Amino acid sequence: MNGKSNTKRPVVDFHCDVLCKMQLNPQVDFSHSSLDVTKERLLEGDVQLQTFAIYISQVLGRPRMEHVVRQIELFRQHVVSPLGGLRALLWREDLQEQGSPTKKLTYLEGNEVDQTHSPWALLSLEGADALEGNPFYAELCYAMGIRLIGLTWNYANWAADGIMEQRGGGLTNKGHELVKRCNELGLLLDVSHLSVRGFWEVLEEATLPPIASHSNAFAVCSHPRNLRDDQIRALIACDGRIGLTFVTMFIQEQGTVSAEDLLPHIEHICALGGARHMMFGSDFDGIERHVQGLEHPGKYREFAELLLKHYPEELVKGWLGGNALCYLQANLPSRMSS
Repeated sequence: MNGKSNTKRPVVDFHCDVLCKMQLNPQVDFSHSSLDVTKERLLEGDVQLQTFAIYISQVLGRPRMEHVVRQIELFRQHVVSPLGGLRALLWREDLQEQGSPTKKLTYLEGNEVDQTHSPWALLSLEGADALEGNPFYAELCYAMGIRLIGLTWNYANWAADGIMEQRGGGLTNKGHELVKRCNELGLLLDVSHLSVRGFWEVLEEATLPPIASHSNAFAVCSHPRNLRDDQIRALIACDGRIGLTFVTMFIQEQGTVSAEDLLPHIEHICALGGARHMMFGSDFDGIERHVQGLEHPGKYREFAELLLKHYPEELVKGWLGGNALCYLQANLPSRMSS
């Protein structure tokens, strides 16, 4: 295998921070050279589905719901529009119908375009801070197209403690209410960034399998943001998913990091029984220092060839996209029930 194969293996990437960059710099659009993730690079890397996280930068001050709405506007204007060319993924039926050769794409503005091979775009919320302590704002998020919510970023907010909060608390009373509301709506829950105690409380209370959208194995690299073995086993047991991330400090503690350095994390999760529960959540556009060989999504095809040197085709296809797609087909809300 040499990285120049023309074989296409669909990729799903469960985390990027494009929308935050757009919000902070009005000059940046979805084709801007400063972005890791662009449509061109998604197509180059065979990315079939990219999750776009809504992360409210501390530069903006206290997070507010209007910040969330602004990023959704940017998503609609620049990403899931005729200009951006991606399709908004909202319902499980969307994935089931994607093979239809005559299907037209309906963008959020209502425009229909014949472009059946464009990637999907899924909206997530990274941290509930901007919901302003109001769990019922989760319903507004759902109505505007968000399908995945993480309760915290690294620190404490009104809903829970993040993993870097020293006291290590779990969910607040309002946090428990938020989880209940997400359960009622069918909003999926993301445990990346949560405190350890919060992780276990979400797993106990969630009615749909949670995911860790962008976390690696703590046993391989002992960064606090990585998952302990018992957490990995718990996500496997509930049929959740683990998105290995390309943040270098989560891969190894120091030194230059290459794509090969992700292999010990893959090996470890497989050893725990997670071969069918692994996917990728790159954190592109939230990365300060890139992995050599994984600088942007256009590199996924070469990464696939690297994986195929060590693992069988069936497993590699699952990690690149199949495991994530199976999860979404099973757990996204149905258009018929909404």
